[in-house]
Amino acid sequence: MRHRVKGRKLKRTASHRTATLRSLATSVLKHKRIKTTLAKAKEARTFVEKLITKAKRNDLHSKRLIMSEIKDKEVVKELFAEIVPKIGDRPGGYTRVIKLGARVGDAAQMAILELVDYNEVANKKAEERKEKREQKAQEKAAQKEKAAEETATQTAEEK
Repeated sequence: MRHRVKGRKLKRTASHRTATLRSLATSVLKHKRIKTTLAKAKEARTFVEKLITKAKRNDLHSKRLIMSEIKDKEVVKELFAEIVPKIGDRPGGYTRVIKLGARVGDAAQMAILELVDYNEVANKKAEERKEKREQKAQEKAAQKEKAAEETATQTAEEK
């Protein structure tokens, strides 16, 4: 029985689990959105939210506590300079887990873990990718049309 047992072990040793959570937290704070398994996303969510809550105090002690967990100085600077002022007024719930379904290779449940107020960052990137795809599709259609015209003119000349 699991009475009063908190957290998931994720089939890892304690040191491997903390390293995984630190890595996931660093990635979430750096990229604002990551794709991972559902269990890892749910566990990393609590880890990241505790870090953001500590960062809201914005004193030297909280910076040192966060630096002990996140080893990338640029991510810590970004956390205090950009993320905390943007979502610091919230009482909690800084992250969101979106279920995606099963992974093709091993049927693991996948999810997206993202910061709540940063979904426009991801949406901008998605729009840019969509525009590039549409532009490539238009270019291909124009090339096919040009090739069709050339073949039509060649067959007309042969007759």
